[in-house]
Amino acid sequence: MGFFRQVLVIAAKDLRAELRTKEAINASLAFALVILLLFSFAFDPTEDTTREISGGLLWIVFAFAGALVLNRSFARELPNDCLDALIAAPISGAALFLGKAVANFLLVLAVELVSLPVFGIFYNVRWTSQFGELMLVLALGTWALTVIGTIFSALTVNIRLREVMLPMLTYPILVPALLGAMQLTTGLVAGKPIGPDTMAWLKMLIGFDVVYTAVSLVLVESVLVG
Repeated sequence: MGFFRQVLVIAAKDLRAELRTKEAINASLAFALVILLLFSFAFDPTEDTTREISGGLLWIVFAFAGALVLNRSFARELPNDCLDALIAAPISGAALFLGKAVANFLLVLAVELVSLPVFGIFYNVRWTSQFGELMLVLALGTWALTVIGTIFSALTVNIRLREVMLPMLTYPILVPALLGAMQLTTGLVAGKPIGPDTMAWLKMLIGFDVVYTAVSLVLVESVLVG
């Protein structure tokens, strides 16, 4: 079985398992909507200041809501020693990691796409004015979140306080990607396309994704096997 077919099999397995129970995605979506609602009370949506920090608010919500999905990535394999069976299966650690990262990416992206219209309503923002570029930034930022979160989910799966340790390990490393995504999203939500002044943030976001995906693929065997 080819590498990419193995990746698709793992991703499809994780998506079926999550859609069957809907534990992580329901919790993540509910969390995102509640935080957006609370922030709408804390900040006046009619003020320019609120619109200037809208990208930051949005990615804070995405980062915390995404952690609920990422934490379940390897934890769902613990019952009945399913994780040991996956590690012993004739597939590479890279295929296992990439399959789980793809599944996590799609789940987190689904939560984000549901949250965006709610964000537009609560904060009186026309976020669709630069829809194509916003989806590009959303995809790049979400992949950064999921690739870092998935590798640390594998690292912390056997730790008793993994729900606490995963965010503590993930967010400090994710700071450059979050900064880039926040800066780009703030401009795009305001209707400004990506230009020479923000292109550096886009390049940094792409570079972050490429570098940390490559590093994770190299290190995942050591993380899984120990």
